[in-house]
Amino acid sequence: MQGTVVAVSVSSSHTMRKENTSAIALLAGLGVADDAHMGATVQHRSRVARDPSQPNLRQVHLIHAELMDELEARGFTVAPGRMGENITTRGVELLALPAGTNLHIGDSAIIEVTGLRNPCTQLDGIQPGLMQAVLGRDADGNLIRKAGIMGIVLQGGEVKPNDSIRIVLPPEPHSPLKPV
Repeated sequence: MQGTVVAVSVSSSHTMRKENTSAIALLAGLGVADDAHMGATVQHRSRVARDPSQPNLRQVHLIHAELMDELEARGFTVAPGRMGENITTRGVELLALPAGTNLHIGDSAIIEVTGLRNPCTQLDGIQPGLMQAVLGRDADGNLIRKAGIMGIVLQGGEVKPNDSIRIVLPPEPHSPLKPV
């Protein structure tokens, strides 16, 4: 399985929007250089308030561009980086990946998938109704969170638009993604 990087984004402050850039540097064990969520321990403000010593399983946020296509068809306008993601992908079913999947991006970067992003009400600040739009239900009525996945950086490197993404699944049995 292989996909492509559509855009890369970074923000040094805790804002929902991350600015698109020509490249980001991934740092092993830390995340995206110069990003507010970079660190070995949790950086999201609500998680820091609960326990600042927790490991940061949310070093890198990835969203699939196919979600933006879906949202556009429903009347929303959301560009890469606008929902807080660092890497916007195309051609990878991010939500279907099992926990522990390794994403080899570009020449050297490796991200280990840790879980799902749990969408928050800040999405409604982008456009009213957006949070509800990134939630769905499967055939059994189970909640589906579509707002992307989170990961940690196993091996650093530069990531830029048009880089390839190679997927390496973990050994079976596979564990489905859960919110982190």
